[in-house]
Amino acid sequence: MASLMDKAKQFLIEKVARMDKPSADVTDIDIKNVTMESITLESAVDITNPYGHDLPIGQISFRLRSADREIASGTILDPGSVKAKAKTGMIIPVTVPYNFLLSIMKDVGHDWDIDYDWDIGLTMQLPIIGKFTLPLSKKGTMKLPTLSDIF
Repeated sequence: MASLMDKAKQFLIEKVARMDKPSADVTDIDIKNVTMESITLESAVDITNPYGHDLPIGQISFRLRSADREIASGTILDPGSVKAKAKTGMIIPVTVPYNFLLSIMKDVGHDWDIDYDWDIGLTMQLPIIGKFTLPLSKKGTMKLPTLSDIF
């Protein structure tokens, strides 16, 4: 009997391993708003749902780093659902105070850009699998606004 249970468990593990899973990609990071105190960034994330039903996302966790320092982090609870058999876009807003940018001036340098690491975790409830966090990561360079852009 134990042998039959082991075979059943192995069969289920193999089926779940071959099952399509949601995927996601950070497609864009833009400067959305510039004030005298801060910059608001928006990250566009496209999430693909291979299932025949909507997939609710429980939370989005994010962390933005530059020069081995954390710029911002946070969690967005219950951001919505990913449509069935479709790609759904979501926006993650982050506000970065200027005093942080001043503390990393060495990284900004003469070309007025900032190198960043953007880590995002999409936590969702998948059928059979249960709670699943889809990790995303993007590295890049972002051009900062000049004083003439602000005024």
